Amino acid sequence: MVLKITCFAAIVATAHAIAVGYPAVAKVAVADYDPNPQYSYSYSVADAVTGDNKNQQESRSGDVVTGSYSLIEPDGVQRVVEYTADPVNGFNAVVHRGPIAAKVVAPVAKFAAPIGYPRLGHPLAHPLYG
Repeated sequence: MVLKITCFAAIVATAHAIAVGYPAVAKVAVADYDPNPQYSYSYSVADAVTGDNKNQQESRSGDVVTGSYSLIEPDGVQRVVEYTADPVNGFNAVVHRGPIAAKVVAPVAKFAAPIGYPRLGHPLAHPLYG
């Protein structure tokens, strides 16, 4: 319904602009073009509580992007992916899998959960028991 109203409003605005004599096409400001874009970033996570252990780094110079990332898979194996992308060769990735140097184990909370039984005759009690 919102899409129909939005489309209708756009059609009415365009028709009004044409009828009044304004150009129907809106002018959009174009940002400056960078012929040689460059960036570089990286991040890393090592959380001993959850066992989350991963990192990534990437850099770009012009149309060539290179980077890698690694993570610990659920089976305890480390996956490392090295990749490149450029206009000539496209996107290429090489995946390495191997054991991790030191396994991060999340601590296990030890506590006894209370056991609750429904009271007989209680309105929320199970139909077979109350």
